[in-house]
Amino acid sequence: MENNAQLLKGVLEYCVLRLIEKEPTYGYEIVMQLKQVGFAEISESTLYPLLLRLEQQEKVTVERRPSPKGPSRKYYVITERGTDSLLDFQQEWNRLCGLVEKIFREDRR
Repeated sequence: MENNAQLLKGVLEYCVLRLIEKEPTYGYEIVMQLKQVGFAEISESTLYPLLLRLEQQEKVTVERRPSPKGPSRKYYVITERGTDSLLDFQQEWNRLCGLVEKIFREDRR
């Protein structure tokens, strides 16, 4: 799909927020979870600017936690603002999917 990158850019933030909502986690783990579900093109260089933006928008906070290997890790934790934003997105996404489905279900002529 030629517009896949643009579509992904619009929803990736909310996919990341959803993963963080499930459990506070760190950047590399988020990348691995995204790849596991099929977002093969996602890299840390794509993710970290997005996480910084989420932090600046106060949708996530950062906690330093010890790592079993090496220095401490930055764990991302969703905030109330992040949860509200995620709920708004889920409602709008469901509405949008419903509209698109209506169009694609129509008989082709």
